[in-house]
Amino acid sequence: MSTPIEQIVPADFQDVLDLPGSGGGPWDLKKSQRTVDYSKKQAADAMAAYNKAKAEAAAQMKKYKAKGATKAQKAAATKARALALATMARQTTIRNAALKKQGAAQNEVWKANGQFDKLLSGANRDAFLALQSMFKQMGLGSLAGKIYEFAKQGYGADTISLLLQDTKEYKERFKANEARAKAGLAVLSPAEYLAAEAAYRQILSSAGMPKGFYDNPADFRGWIAGDVSPAEIKSRVDMATEAVNKVDPNYRGALFQMYGINSSELAAYFLDRKVAEPILKKQAAAGAIGAAALRRGFSLNALDLESYASLGISGEEAEAAYGQIAGSFESMLGLAGRYGSTWTQRDAEQEVFTPGVAGSISAESAAEKGKRLKSAERAQFSGARGASSGGLAAGFRQT
Repeated sequence: MSTPIEQIVPADFQDVLDLPGSGGGPWDLKKSQRTVDYSKKQAADAMAAYNKAKAEAAAQMKKYKAKGATKAQKAAATKARALALATMARQTTIRNAALKKQGAAQNEVWKANGQFDKLLSGANRDAFLALQSMFKQMGLGSLAGKIYEFAKQGYGADTISLLLQDTKEYKERFKANEARAKAGLAVLSPAEYLAAEAAYRQILSSAGMPKGFYDNPADFRGWIAGDVSPAEIKSRVDMATEAVNKVDPNYRGALFQMYGINSSELAAYFLDRKVAEPILKKQAAAGAIGAAALRRGFSLNALDLESYASLGISGEEAEAAYGQIAGSFESMLGLAGRYGSTWTQRDAEQEVFTPGVAGSISAESAAEKGKRLKSAERAQFSGARGASSGGLAAGFRQT
């Protein structure tokens, strides 16, 4: 058999795809191992019985040849020897069958363990080992069983490499090539494909991208299919990192405080919004509102802020809103204390962001509560000017 064409592939891409293993399952392995052990004992027992019968046959022959042996003694020795020889023949048959069964079961053990090289010899074994190593580096160690089957049939290494390219596992591993071909782009060789993945991974790893964001071969398919060079990805990463560095520290602080989103995860959002958007879009919008709250000294509640973000409130609108809230919050606390009520940050926020919405069917809205407290104050001090309750509330439509 010929040896495979050498391909240089990155070592850190070995077995990175979650594909089925090459051997059998644990039950197959245990069953085959039990058969090996049983057959081995059976062969040993047969050999012991054979040796005992052989010794008996020799002893009877000695009796037969003994000086002065009578005719009857010779006849008895001949009969006993014939029985011993028959036992030897029977134990030989048993032993051979046990050894055959042991060998077959041992082969199954090697298959279940993926030790296919032990089932081959000579050029077939050399070709298998070379191809197994190469495809394992590609992340296709699961193809060892197929490589073995082809090698067993006597196919050359180059032929096996071509045959493997038609397998489901191979096509899945280099799936971007299909899109490249449809787009009229050159199909990459395995070495070129893996080198591109390694370059992408190195760039993203060096930039500290979060775990789970573009760290699997499947994540790189879009870039490879679109013929995006590593240099372009490096440029995108640099721009994303720069964008994060320019983000208001209060905004970054709000995201981290509410969701644990750090700078590298925020950079991932800037780098590829399509991938990161389902995870970060709502959080980013809530973070902008939370940043405005932090600047005015208020605490953060992720659920409340996300509900405000769902109304389409922008960061600029949140800045104005929290300015109004900060300006009246202390006075509203005082009113609530004087008239046996409560006034919380949530009340203040809802008075501005959701003025017509009550916390429950029977409860009054924050805006209604604010009006009630201010009306009580005006009634107590007739003629005093009350704080405006309209504020920015009219400026936010619920959607």
